[in-house]
Amino acid sequence: MRAIRIEEFGGPEVLQLADLPVPEAAEGQVLIRVGRAGMNYADTHQRENDYLAKYELPIVPGGEVAGVREDTGERVVAMCGLGGYAEYAVAPETLTFPIPDGVDDETALALLVQGLTAWHLYRTCGRVAEGESVVVHAAAGGVGSLAVQLGKPMGAGRVIATASTEEKRELALELGADVAIDADPDGMKERLEEANGGAKVDVVFEMAGGEVFEQSLAALAPFGRLVTYGIASRRPNEISTGSLMRRSRAVVGFWLMHAVGRPDMIDEALADLFARVQRGELRAHVGATYPLSEAAQAQVDIAERRTTGKVVLDPSA
Repeated sequence: MRAIRIEEFGGPEVLQLADLPVPEAAEGQVLIRVGRAGMNYADTHQRENDYLAKYELPIVPGGEVAGVREDTGERVVAMCGLGGYAEYAVAPETLTFPIPDGVDDETALALLVQGLTAWHLYRTCGRVAEGESVVVHAAAGGVGSLAVQLGKPMGAGRVIATASTEEKRELALELGADVAIDADPDGMKERLEEANGGAKVDVVFEMAGGEVFEQSLAALAPFGRLVTYGIASRRPNEISTGSLMRRSRAVVGFWLMHAVGRPDMIDEALADLFARVQRGELRAHVGATYPLSEAAQAQVDIAERRTTGKVVLDPSA
């Protein structure tokens, strides 16, 4: 089968097309003929081995796939951990989910990791109360484009989006944001408060780290929550307990992998997301589909913020 293999950690050039044996499903696993492989910003960290999980070489990257189970012929979407950038992948049966009628592979992939993340930002970590203001950073991205749409249905009052270009800000408004502002960290605190009618904000979903994190924290109202779920800037932050106490602020971290193995955190949320899509209340914005051979370019485009929404690979192309 055709697959992307990494034999040394580094830049995009380490993503090499290779001819590998079809993997065999062990007990408790299923073999999937991959129709589409999902890509996430975290994949760029995986390539450099500087993310929360560490890897041993060689690896086939890619943590999520949509396709057909070889044993049953059922259309499924699955978290495979590794091995997704390929024509075939194996995944734990417990993390393999049927794709409902009327939902395409790209949408299923968007909902699996990024949709579940957006859902838990609201319900589990942000615990957004009715009418609270919510800031969604990177609002045109995979998680952000879904989080913007979930805002009002999940009780948010004012949804404030940030994005780096006018085109991305227009997309955020189209998806349901009340206002969309420039994502430049310089002066972000003031812009967030202005976008909220001069008031500090209640909840922020933040995935950049660095100065964006600091500016967002400064814009939080008393009892506000900042939920951090990424470090795209590769600049981690430190927090003093005194700064949290002085304004009764909370900082919450979220990594979806801690929900894996807890069906109560995956099954209900994913079923809810699928149902919203089937009712026409939620749509996955698929920004780009790349051939498998262009996986390196796809990661460059993601890292340089050229993409919007969900980005996927087509193993057959």
